[in-house]
Amino acid sequence: MASVSMYVHAITLDVESNSPILILKEVGGDRTLPIWIGLLEATAIATEMEKIQFARPMTHDLLVNLLRVMGIEIPKIEVSDLKDNTYYALITLKQGDRITNVDARPSDAVAIALRANAQIFVNDSVLRKTQPPKQDAVMETELPQQKDKWTKILEELDPKTFKYKM
Repeated sequence: MASVSMYVHAITLDVESNSPILILKEVGGDRTLPIWIGLLEATAIATEMEKIQFARPMTHDLLVNLLRVMGIEIPKIEVSDLKDNTYYALITLKQGDRITNVDARPSDAVAIALRANAQIFVNDSVLRKTQPPKQDAVMETELPQQKDKWTKILEELDPKTFKYKM
């Protein structure tokens, strides 16, 4: 199946639930994928985005360091599926000619990808499940409050809010 190259566009906060949201955005495109994640995972992603260094390695740093010492590369991760409102991800590991995919939560996979400089992909089927249907023409009678919730949130996001408060 086809995959779409994405990058971490932002980590923001869902004002209704106070839960962090990881927002992936299509490289060279407009599609986005919001994924609700835990506070610890958001912190792990945000600290790497901000290049905050700790005196001792955190869990995701330790994992990437262990893999490097063992000669294992992490070329990519992929948000691979969406089942029952749960996202699934795969971390691709490469050691010589051997390639293995390991199941992971998307938040952990992204935290690892950022540390390993791995590419981030989302399976096209996941994007199709999460994107609103395209409309050829917007009806003149459509009220602004009926627009897709996430389109409005993403348009109104101020880049200053992307920094996760530590």
